[in-house]
Amino acid sequence: MTGPLRIGNASGFYGDRFDAVREMLEGGPLDVLTGDYLAELTLLILGRDRLKDPSLGYAKTFLRQLEDTLGLAHDKGVKIVANAGGLNPASLAGAVRDLAAKLGVPVRVAHVEGDLLPAEDGVLTANAYLGGFGIAACLRAGADVVVTGRVTDAALVTGPAAAHFDWGPDDLDALAGAVVAGHVLECGTQATGGNYSFFRELPGEGARRPGFPIAEIHADGSCVITKHPGTGGAVDLGTVTAQLLYETGGARYAGPDVTARLDTVRLSREGPDRVRIGPVRGEAPPPTLKAGVTRLGGWRNEVVFVLTGLDVDAKAELVKAQVDDAFGRAGARPAEVRWELARTDRADADTEETASALLRLVVRDADAGRVGRAVSGAAVELALGSYPGFHVTAPPGRGAPYGVFEARYVPRDAVEHVAVVPDGSRVAVREPVRTRVLEPVEEPEPPAPLPPGPVRRAPLGRVAGARSGDKGGDANVGVWARTDDGWRWLVHQMTVDQLRQLLPEIRHLSVVRHQLPHLRALNFTVHGLLGEGVASQARFDPQAKALGEWLRARHLDIPVSLLDDAPEDLT
Repeated sequence: MTGPLRIGNASGFYGDRFDAVREMLEGGPLDVLTGDYLAELTLLILGRDRLKDPSLGYAKTFLRQLEDTLGLAHDKGVKIVANAGGLNPASLAGAVRDLAAKLGVPVRVAHVEGDLLPAEDGVLTANAYLGGFGIAACLRAGADVVVTGRVTDAALVTGPAAAHFDWGPDDLDALAGAVVAGHVLECGTQATGGNYSFFRELPGEGARRPGFPIAEIHADGSCVITKHPGTGGAVDLGTVTAQLLYETGGARYAGPDVTARLDTVRLSREGPDRVRIGPVRGEAPPPTLKAGVTRLGGWRNEVVFVLTGLDVDAKAELVKAQVDDAFGRAGARPAEVRWELARTDRADADTEETASALLRLVVRDADAGRVGRAVSGAAVELALGSYPGFHVTAPPGRGAPYGVFEARYVPRDAVEHVAVVPDGSRVAVREPVRTRVLEPVEEPEPPAPLPPGPVRRAPLGRVAGARSGDKGGDANVGVWARTDDGWRWLVHQMTVDQLRQLLPEIRHLSVVRHQLPHLRALNFTVHGLLGEGVASQARFDPQAKALGEWLRARHLDIPVSLLDDAPEDLT
């Protein structure tokens, strides 16, 4: 094939901007439009939907979006590929066919299945992460719309690219380039200025309404990241770097089709809102597939006490002792009781809210009764007999179930990857002809440090960007420097020990650091920070979304030369 394949994205999660599908179809030329609807928390939600109605288990939003856009996509010749099938892609494919018939739009619909793993006691959902070759088989068979269950996020791009360029499992470098492109697209506007450390530097209206990203993919797997003309946000070296670091780890980024070597990724600016990526080196994928398992972990409740004015610490100690006494008298102390005091108060504040601190009580137990009435009663009965100014942010509730996510690895022969093509035929998907056990990559020799010079106490964010997120119970924090000198300083300064000093919450956790010199970046994995995953809500920021911004706000001694010479942006 000659010319690039233009793949756009219109959804980064279940709940993303509803009208993005129409925006992308109307905004300019596309060959394929993808939508990523699945996340660890989403599968838990879909699992509960399926318990209520076995015909559900898919992202209903996707179907509503197609009501308004399926005809437009057909008229423009744009293929639609989405993982909105969730736990029931066959049912969603049937619903899309029914919708197409109702609208009079002659589209051919296919779906991919095989990711569901055998049920286990206590497990709500269990899915293996499939690759892109099932999607490719559907498109090669003439599908206009392909819906899948749990494929990797990048598979939404590798599948169409493999079909378009006729790649096979041995085209590792090309597949690796498409994986990197898919990773940049998968979170939607995070590649175009959304959630971006330097959002104040974006042009025009900046981050108010960033457009969704597009990858122009070439036959060798290299690509250009861009967006439709006239849409908000920006595509520059910084926005693409930030997304490349998001929820990744070391140099080897493993998937079911290929292991992409992130340490080979190079970025270059090709023009306004155009960043070239590639070429990327690929290696054989691992012999196992990642799988995600969700289950109900128990019951959870929360009460937030407001402590206003003087004696905040003493007020907190009083209410903690009173609640503890109440649990003892009731004989129903929850299995886990956790207190967190957020000192949001200020001295001599000119509003009541800024004079107040928040004391958060979180309880968990396998028994719903121990987090329900036992907790709400313990809190409510203090209303007239506790600290001065007693009140809570909301009335205590009955408690709610919480979920747990667990990552596992299963043999490839534990799944039957199948493409159900438009005529209903079932096509077995060919597995990679060779695999490779993942091994750590030897860390490169860092560049020479900056020569000694004057330093000034300042926030890290003056000279570095960051993006963070969750991978099960682990948190990922990517940090990148904005200049070559900034990298020479960052790679020597930001050690694991330094990170622990700046983020005391991680002081006793296992932390692994990885270098990505071509991106002037470090990637840290903090093991266990998020407990049993986002659905368990183990901490204030359960997905570690703001962990990187907390790090950027921490002060340390920074060379004056970096502070004085920091550019406005990387373009």
